[in-house]
Formats: sequence, structure tokens, C-alpha cells
Amino acid sequence: MLPGLYAHVPFCRTKCPYCGFYSIPSKIPVAGWLDGLKREILHYNNQFNRFDSLYLGGGTPSFLSVEVLKEVMACLFDHFHLTPDAEITIEANPRDISLERASILKSIGFNRINLGVQSFDDPVLKFLGRNHSAEDVENAIRYLRSAGFQNIGLDLIHGLKVQSMKAWINTLKRALAFRPEHLSCYQLTLETGTVFDRRSQKKERIILPEKTAAAHFLATSAFLENNGYQHYEVSNFARGESFEARHNRKYWEHVPYLGLGPSAHSFDGKKRWWNLRSVKKYTAALKKGHLPIAGSEILTTEQLHLESLSLGFRTRKGVDLEILTRTPTSKEALLLHADRGLLKIENGRAVPTTRGYLLADSLPLCFSA
Repeated sequence: MLPGLYAHVPFCRTKCPYCGFYSIPSKIPVAGWLDGLKREILHYNNQFNRFDSLYLGGGTPSFLSVEVLKEVMACLFDHFHLTPDAEITIEANPRDISLERASILKSIGFNRINLGVQSFDDPVLKFLGRNHSAEDVENAIRYLRSAGFQNIGLDLIHGLKVQSMKAWINTLKRALAFRPEHLSCYQLTLETGTVFDRRSQKKERIILPEKTAAAHFLATSAFLENNGYQHYEVSNFARGESFEARHNRKYWEHVPYLGLGPSAHSFDGKKRWWNLRSVKKYTAALKKGHLPIAGSEILTTEQLHLESLSLGFRTRKGVDLEILTRTPTSKEALLLHADRGLLKIENGRAVPTTRGYLLADSLPLCFSA
């Protein structure tokens, strides 16, 4: 698999109370960010041969003007080689999508859209601080289909205190009415420093109890698989293998990727580095001719091994059995977890079951040295 290319667009209309990603609710710094991005692109111009995925994430990339988006894409296409079949994705807020804008996004090179839907339930959207309605979502999907998009992903959130099982399944039903090629169903977590985190610290109940949230997770998997979607990663479902998110798979399969923009991360197979989490500091560093790197680490063999387990147990691809037999107790652990219905053996790999996905974060510890 070829490396992936990521560009971080740290701008939004408003900051959602659950969001832990770096973003600012303003367009004022866009000009400086764009200048910095162009300088960073020039630095990496000849360091990667080819990419087969490009992902504009954020923030809300669709919040940018059409003129700025065209500049960004032109610069990326001019200085990096993307394969003819590259997956080229932009994250979008449903409110930003009109028929005209959908057509423009298609014309400047995007062939995949990831819509930040979160819910088809207006009270839930209000609780999440979203600035769009369920009707906005439905209109946006129709516009995208009319513009010719044949690969649409929807991001949804579950596990909220205000969301019953019935309401969540209803959101899934409304999503499936549009036959999206991809669904990401994220369980709400309290990211440090977010508004929801601060409210939770004051004893407000934001998320569901662990057992109830697990029941929502299992019901999600069963419902979507019964409707033709493959549960190929803890939070991700695709309507066939060809619609699995190619770019995101690179993160899960330890494939190199280059990240551009404030707070973006990069990985070359052994070394990981990350950019400054500030538009101001990012642009200032690049203007002085410096890379905006905040930190880096070279992963040891053991770290790479543990990461391969952590990432592998998050996907239906699982982990090669040879990797799991490095310690004397690993065979016992494998048999134990298979007996418990958390892992299954398929084609020489240990593959997590749906219940195993629930323990994806702790499973690697059972096989580490």
C-alpha cells in the first residue's frame, strides 16, 4: 500500500463541545495558514514518490471558500504525485453543501465526501452543538448524489445520555435510506479539555454508562451487518471492501503517511513526528524557514510490535499469528480469548469478534512481552 497524504484545515464555524481536534472558530487566520501550508508543501516536495490517498480533514475543510480550496488542491496536485485511482476525500459540514458547491468540489478533484452528520435527530444535534439539522443532512446527500459523488461517508455519534437505543437505531435507519458507501459510528468519549469534559467534571451526565454503551455498540454492529455493511474496524462500516476508507486504513496498518498543517502527524515506518498545535506558531516557524515540528519519536522494535497489535486488534484483518507467538504465554492467551469469544482464527490470523472489538484497547496487553 502506498503512503497517504493528509492536510489539516483547522477552521470551523463553531467549536463543538465534544471535539478534541485542533480547530478555531474563525476564518481570520486562513491567509496565514494557506501561506504556511504552501511553504510546508514545498519542503516535502521530493521526499515522497507517490500517494494513493489524499484527505482534507479538520476542523471543517468545507468551511473554506471555494477560491481557497482551489488553491490548496492546485498546490497539492502540482507538488505531489497522486495515482490515477487515488482516493481524494474532504470532510464537510452538511450546512456547507449546496448543489453548486457539491459540483465544484467534484470538479476540483474530490471523489469522496465524509459528511459530519452525527445524528438524524434534531434534539441530539442540538445537544451536540451542531449547527445543522437533519433536513440539512438529507438535502446535502441529495446534492452530492446529483453532483455525481458515488462514495459518500457519514460520521455518526452514539453513546449520549440523551439518546435512547430506539432513537439511535432510528438514526441508522434514516442513514441507510440514502445507501451511503461508508459509515463511521463513533462512541462519544470525553476528550480532555473539551466543554463536555468540563461539564462532566461538574458531575453532569454526558455519556451512557459502560454497559449501556456496550449494548449500543453491539446493536449497531448487528443492525448494519444485517443491512449489508461490513464491520471492518471498531467504529467503521463499509458497503463492500472497495468502499473501506483507504486513507484511514493506512493509520491502522502502519503504512507511512505525511501530515501537513497545524497539529498534523506524520509517520515514515519507524519515525513519527507532529506539527505545532497553533496556526500562529505554525505560520511563524515556516516564515522563518523552519519546519513547524513540535516533537518526534523513533519507535523501537518493541513499540512497533505493540502498536501493530493495538492497531490490528481494531480491524477485521486482525493480527498475524506469527506476531502473536513471541512470548511463552501468548498461545495460552490466544486460546483463552478464543474460548471467551473475543478472537477467532482465520487464514493464519487472530481476528477480533464484535465482542472482541469492545476490548480492542486491552487485548494487546495480553500478548505483549
